[in-house]
Amino acid sequence: MPTHTTPLNRLFDVLNGIVLGLVGLSMFLPFVYVVVTSFSAQNTVWPTQFTLDTYKYIFSTSTLIRSIGVSVYITLIGTALSLLATALMAYSLSYKYLPGRSGVLLMVLFTMLFQGGLIPTYFVVKALNMLDTTWSLIIPGLISAFYLIVLRDFFTSVPHELIESAKMDGAHDMIVLIRIVLPLSLPALAAFGLFYAVGIWNQYFSAILYVNKPELWPVQVILRQIVVLASGGLGDSGNAGESVAYYGQGVKMAVIVVSTIPIMIVYPFLQKHFAKGALLGSVKG
Repeated sequence: MPTHTTPLNRLFDVLNGIVLGLVGLSMFLPFVYVVVTSFSAQNTVWPTQFTLDTYKYIFSTSTLIRSIGVSVYITLIGTALSLLATALMAYSLSYKYLPGRSGVLLMVLFTMLFQGGLIPTYFVVKALNMLDTTWSLIIPGLISAFYLIVLRDFFTSVPHELIESAKMDGAHDMIVLIRIVLPLSLPALAAFGLFYAVGIWNQYFSAILYVNKPELWPVQVILRQIVVLASGGLGDSGNAGESVAYYGQGVKMAVIVVSTIPIMIVYPFLQKHFAKGALLGSVKG
């Protein structure tokens, strides 16, 4: 049935486009400013001279490259383990007749409202001998209670007939999970995998608390030193203080660009599944 566009509807479309365009521009301009300033050789509010010296400086030592390697390592391992643990627990809790299911769900929901706190968490990490190891950046936040609940609801929506048919053919629960449930849940897994990866990549507070070895610091800690603390260097450069003072904003913005690019490269490959998975995981239950 054809729709008639009234002048009021056209006015609304125009105003809506203008508002959304301004909002998008306000979000895009900071990225442009960061990238442009990273190629500036002078410590000014707006760059006036193009140069690659800022990038040459931050890569002049192995500190930044090593920290990026640490971030890539904990992001890959942490995301894989988080998805595995979340999927296994969510699949188990999707069984309505699982003994103790309600009690486990109650404990999971409890952690969404109340947490042990910083000091008890530190003592737990210390008791498990994870201090000054990359495991301290992975294990404590291995499973998100929110993602677990949403993924459990998604698993519950999988047709029960498929599972029963597979079990009648002799498949056990692990085969059902791997060959039936997980392939049907790839969009949701891609969405939550991206959420986990971004969270692990951007973490720095856990590294400050649990890791005292500079060689195990992720890139966000190095970024924090330069941008927030203005420490004056990357850890093993003698004239670092003078260099940061000379390049100023350029060095800070260059480190921001370098630390942002890897996670931005991953997103386009998951965009299709991400949009679909985020929608399905939020409305099915």
